[in-house]
Amino acid sequence: MTPKRRVHIQKMLGEQHRLEVAETYRRGHATRLARIAAAEGVDVVIVAAGDGTLNEAANGLVGSSTALAPLPGGSTNVFARTIGVPNSVTPATELLIKSLNAKSIRRVGVGLANERYFLFHLGVGFDAKVIAQVERHHWIKRRFAHTVFAATTANTYFRNYDRKKPAFRVEKLDKTLIGEGVFSIVSNTHPYAFFGIRSLTVTKDAGFDRSLALTMFKNFDYLSTLTAMASAIGKGKHLQKKKSIIQIADLDGLRFISHHGPFPYQVDGDFLGEIERLEVSYVPDSLSLVVPSTAQ
Repeated sequence: MTPKRRVHIQKMLGEQHRLEVAETYRRGHATRLARIAAAEGVDVVIVAAGDGTLNEAANGLVGSSTALAPLPGGSTNVFARTIGVPNSVTPATELLIKSLNAKSIRRVGVGLANERYFLFHLGVGFDAKVIAQVERHHWIKRRFAHTVFAATTANTYFRNYDRKKPAFRVEKLDKTLIGEGVFSIVSNTHPYAFFGIRSLTVTKDAGFDRSLALTMFKNFDYLSTLTAMASAIGKGKHLQKKKSIIQIADLDGLRFISHHGPFPYQVDGDFLGEIERLEVSYVPDSLSLVVPSTAQ
């Protein structure tokens, strides 16, 4: 998000709406700014940034009547693209203005991982490890995002991750065992992510009209991984047929419990560290969201 792009967005939005602009300077700053905006009765918080900053802003707005509106300002912009926002600033801003004028706002549910809300997914294990590695070189990520992710994913898979021994067990809130796994994704929407122009789908059994969906890899051997990647680039259908993958939809909650030491986790592409126990739940009707007016 360059200064030139920021000024361009301000000019477009300021023609029809009263606008106050704030910049984030540190981790967690967007949550504080959004929480203040909600307390002051601001109608909409527009976030021109990537998924990590968008997630922080959402955490400041959950439970309030202030709406969240994403504009693409990051390297991938998963959530904005998921709801139909163009992955380019000018057309995205034009569509946002149209949506605001049409009052195209809907109430949606979000996921909650311990004390952190998430908009589109929670990753436990492998993808969190990849993100942790990428964040160590954030300045490279800004310039070569997809190349860095691809290279780091391969390096982590072959050299820095135990793909055979289960790292955790997963159970429902009533303590019914779901299984043991090395890598899990809890989806609130689909797709899981984007790689360039391609969407990556692990399940279609997730969306704003449903609660959470679990995709868990019981092992992560070479053949299973290649099959999963090929399926994700397609429509995710083959993942449903693999015996080494557990998929369960419409979950109101679940928990992850470590087998041998802390496991890494991430929400909406933001690495949160390592933990030995993770409580996950679905929080319905908790966030107002500006959606493209054409989607109504």
